[in-house]
Amino acid sequence: MRVINGLDELEALAGTKLGASDWLTVTQDMIDRFADVTLDPQWIHVDRDRAERESPYGTTIAHGFLTLSLIPHFRRQIAEVRGVARAINYGVNKVRFPNAVPRDARVRAVQTLLTATRVATGSIRFTSKFVVEVEGETKPACVAETVTMVFG
Repeated sequence: MRVINGLDELEALAGTKLGASDWLTVTQDMIDRFADVTLDPQWIHVDRDRAERESPYGTTIAHGFLTLSLIPHFRRQIAEVRGVARAINYGVNKVRFPNAVPRDARVRAVQTLLTATRVATGSIRFTSKFVVEVEGETKPACVAETVTMVFG
């Protein structure tokens, strides 16, 4: 994990690849629990028998939004900003799901700090690009630009 010491160091890292997270296996249990919580039980995610018969992937796949929702987990593995009071999600600029995440696939994220802008005394708004990779695939599962506010 990369340690970033304070707002000045964060600001100086704009344009820098911060690193990659560990690999995480996306299990059917994770997919099923996400379907339950989000009220999205579409068969391609939760019906293993039907997915094996009818899905072009030959198995169930994770929801795109499940993949997106893993970004905070990955972010904590990639970098930590120390010496600040708090950090909050501010928004998402762009999200794409160019590839599926099949059941039991391993995924990880690569984070690049695109911009870091002082918006008020003692705070920075930064934009990160996250590329969620599927092990063994050339096309990523998710590409997203997240926006975070950090307060000193």
